[in-house]
Amino acid sequence: MDILEHIMCDFKHYKGGTYKLVGEVIHTETEEELVVYHDMDGTVLWARPKEMFFGKVVVDGKEIDRFTKID
Repeated sequence: MDILEHIMCDFKHYKGGTYKLVGEVIHTETEEELVVYHDMDGTVLWARPKEMFFGKVVVDGKEIDRFTKID
């Protein structure tokens, strides 16, 4: 996946929060690709494995996106 098309885009978390994806980083020890994003008021910066950010979760027996891009 080319993450460049998603940088500075807004995403809604399946639990309801809205976040802005600000970039991708590489973990220095494991070389794992991480997505960096922040909440909409910019007070907290988060990092999550890229595969997890763009992955699925199961809610009430149904598989859904963890984060959904907001147009």
